[in-house]
Amino acid sequence: MLKLIKNARIVAPEDMGVKDILIAGEKTEAIKDSIEPVAGITEVIDASGYNVTPGLIDQHVHITGAGGKNGFVSMTPGISAAELISCGTTTVVGLLGTDGVIRNLESLYAKVRSLEQENLTAYMLTGYFGLDQVTLTGSISRDMIFIDKVLGCKTAISDARSSFPTSTDLLRLLREVYVGGLTAGKKGILHIHLGALETRMRILFDLVKKFEFPIEYISPTHCGRTKPLFEEAIEFAKMGGMIDISTGGTKYDAPHRQVLYALEKGVPVDNMTFSSDGNAGMAKKTQEGNLELYKAPIHLNLQEVIALIKEGGLSPADAFKLITANPAKNLSLPHKGRIAEGYDADFCFFDDNYQLTQVFSRGKAMMKDTKIL
Repeated sequence: MLKLIKNARIVAPEDMGVKDILIAGEKTEAIKDSIEPVAGITEVIDASGYNVTPGLIDQHVHITGAGGKNGFVSMTPGISAAELISCGTTTVVGLLGTDGVIRNLESLYAKVRSLEQENLTAYMLTGYFGLDQVTLTGSISRDMIFIDKVLGCKTAISDARSSFPTSTDLLRLLREVYVGGLTAGKKGILHIHLGALETRMRILFDLVKKFEFPIEYISPTHCGRTKPLFEEAIEFAKMGGMIDISTGGTKYDAPHRQVLYALEKGVPVDNMTFSSDGNAGMAKKTQEGNLELYKAPIHLNLQEVIALIKEGGLSPADAFKLITANPAKNLSLPHKGRIAEGYDADFCFFDDNYQLTQVFSRGKAMMKDTKIL
């Protein structure tokens, strides 16, 4: 089935100017200055006046729910495809959190497949906070090799809920991710939750400096949890690492201001990503002293990118990299994160005020005129 998008102002994420886009099935078939409707094109979409970006990528979402640190009542529910589409997310990576017992990888894999059947693109990470790594097939490398949707492994450091892994422990995990990825034709990453303990990222610097492990396979997240932690993350990024800033979880400052600060310190914009930590179990004290439980929102990635443009003066081309091209690079996702011929037809339409109005995922319209289809 052929569809034609006319007069789109393409942010791919670089500015391509006004072009026409031909969609064939789930792929972008052609991008030209002008493509005329011909026999076989079943739909023509006029994108005049709209900025069209790649579909957004969220590389850290608790798609089956999370929480539990404040008892069973604090556990959060799973996510719906409509929630993701509502904020332009067409590609998502699901993962476990603290809990590897009540939340399990079998349910996570089933949710990934469910979202795929609803025309999104979904992946997952094996493992969880602990070193007693939970897997689907008996080992991380086997999960990497035999399960196409597994992109890497999750673990945690500098957190009282972690297993306090040593450098040797992390090197063993990295070896399984790396070797499994080589066999499966994947990059493979070790996605590392960072807590607020004073040890911060020191062990990660050991992995790179002392043991000379390639930095691109180490993927730290929640880097903006505290100011001292973020200072270390800046050093990590300037060494060539990719740092992930959570928009929906714990943070010492607004995520867009963290990005601007990192840019001032010399971090390339290509070495930073946003992720939502969506559906993580959160809690805060009310003025009356009661504990209010809520789940981390998933829409803040887009909100913070828009703030980078409107408040921070960053170009749309650079700002949108944090939720398109950069996470695609970090995860080595084929045909994602850009608008280009041969890539998946994942698009977000924004008006001049960056209000999201239309979403295409794998060539199918998922939102039109701000309404979920």
